Amino acid sequence: MEDCSLPHDSLFLGFDSSTQSLKATVLDSNLNLVTSEVVHFDSQLPHYKTKDGVYRDASDNGRIVSPTLMWVEAFDLVLQKLSKSNLDFGKIAAISGSGQQHGSVYWKNGSSAILSSLDPSKPLVDQLGDAFSTKESPIWMDSSTTEQCREIEKAVGGALELSRLTGSCAHERYTGPQIRKIFLNQPEIYNQTERISLVSSFMASLLIGSYACIDETDGAGMNLMDIKQRAWSKIALEATAPILEEKLGKLAPAHAVAGFIAPYFVERFHFNKDCLIVQWSGDNPNSLAGLTLSTPGDLAISLGTSDTYPLVNGMAASVFSALGVNRRTTCRHSGGLYCVYCCLGIQKSLGRVFGITKDPQPRLEGHVFPNPVDTEGYMVMLCYKNGSLTREDVRNRCAKESWEVFNEFLEKTPPLNGFYVTGGKIGFYYKDHEILPPLPVGFHRYILQGFTGENLDGINECEVEEFDPYSEVRAVIEGQFLSMRGHAERFGMPSPPKRIIATGGASANHSILKSIASIFGCDVYTVQRPDSASLGAALRAAHGWLCNKSGKFMPISCLYKDKLENTSLSCKLAVSAVDKPLVFKYGLLMKKRMEIEKHLVQKLGRA
Repeated sequence: MEDCSLPHDSLFLGFDSSTQSLKATVLDSNLNLVTSEVVHFDSQLPHYKTKDGVYRDASDNGRIVSPTLMWVEAFDLVLQKLSKSNLDFGKIAAISGSGQQHGSVYWKNGSSAILSSLDPSKPLVDQLGDAFSTKESPIWMDSSTTEQCREIEKAVGGALELSRLTGSCAHERYTGPQIRKIFLNQPEIYNQTERISLVSSFMASLLIGSYACIDETDGAGMNLMDIKQRAWSKIALEATAPILEEKLGKLAPAHAVAGFIAPYFVERFHFNKDCLIVQWSGDNPNSLAGLTLSTPGDLAISLGTSDTYPLVNGMAASVFSALGVNRRTTCRHSGGLYCVYCCLGIQKSLGRVFGITKDPQPRLEGHVFPNPVDTEGYMVMLCYKNGSLTREDVRNRCAKESWEVFNEFLEKTPPLNGFYVTGGKIGFYYKDHEILPPLPVGFHRYILQGFTGENLDGINECEVEEFDPYSEVRAVIEGQFLSMRGHAERFGMPSPPKRIIATGGASANHSILKSIASIFGCDVYTVQRPDSASLGAALRAAHGWLCNKSGKFMPISCLYKDKLENTSLSCKLAVSAVDKPLVFKYGLLMKKRMEIEKHLVQKLGRA
């Protein structure tokens, strides 16, 4: 039997370089939390004058960037905070990290020499000020590259062909279109650039003192990589910009070692010189690892406020205290306990569904990435814009602005929204332009006359202007999760899933979790910690260390097999699967919903 033990008394450090903050999480050799720290860009680095960690360019419609040096200074600061917490850096055996996906950094010609000769007596930010050909990094929020998206899709044979090749059709936030825009509109910047990094490989480069490879999982979020070959696609590269492969460097598996920690950190912070830097990856892949999704059929659903949880860690508690907020107050957008994003006035309504599969079916909607913890598998991700804030809108209109009343209405309305009496009701609620399906703002309500729950024969959908408040509440909940189930199955996810892990603010809402279990037909679990991306990065650091010691890839599950409940990675059963007849009826309702959705897209859908 393979030895999957980690060295006694060793530590594993994971970072999450997100849009608004840089987090650090430390696990011990038993995969339990040792400490964590965070740097919030707006409040703790105010001299960059960002709002929510970004600049919005009023002169260029949809252009959103972040100052690259802000990420460097945040790295200085979070390491200082860890040092002041009396963390023994010498015990850290490996480091890995998570970076916001799609964001890109442009290293100026000659910067590799700067990176390899950093002076440990000076902060990083003081030495890298002239290292970038542009000081502003395009990030995932940018939507200014529609023209470049269409050009790339046309060059490779269409949007569906690009999706089959790279895992996604062209998206404005993806790195390939962003690179093409710079090449076309700012050729002097492109020509002055010797290396293009993703946020993940950029941060790893700082740690090893040289250019780190882009990992295969995060590389799939660029519209540039052949997901089956896990190599750069020649046709996609040529459609984007000249001599691009030279600027991107090589790809590497997510579990590979990028290098040893640079002497700068050994001398300045007293890291062990043998500390391994494991390839960094994107935030969603690291969340997948942190949620311990390791078996085909596992599915995770982020319920609305991305990375927002009702659980309170040390960082959040200090924010509550500083702002004088009662941590037992109900969260305004989830129905769970008050969360740190409520305190900071941050609402991130993007909902995500991701799971793992051996046989993905790339389509025009959704995304496929290589699985960061399985060399043969893939992760599938679907994104929804109308999540928590849309549920909140229905709550405000129909449930007296109260989650307690909302939950009461949901519980008192029978599953399938009254099909025993009226035939059932289906609602489509888009407070904002939706990503999946691509529909504009609007509300669409239907009564399914003749729906018996046995088959779809003889059903006549009748569109109506409004539902009663009870039906409206159940319609928004059932509508959101029927859509998720339908699109997940179209992408190759099994039905029912093996299990669902629910995260986000609404994962504290038991009434919503019951509906998820009924619609998907499987057990629903919740996690004990909110920081799945940095937690997953720390776990991946341990995994990379183990693979390196073994000289081959090892399943990540061997790190926590038979002891998961005793680690900081554990999750608990929240709701058990329901009876199969109800799941079957929901399956029929899902098919009818997808049929109506198709007609709506044909009639109203955005290009």
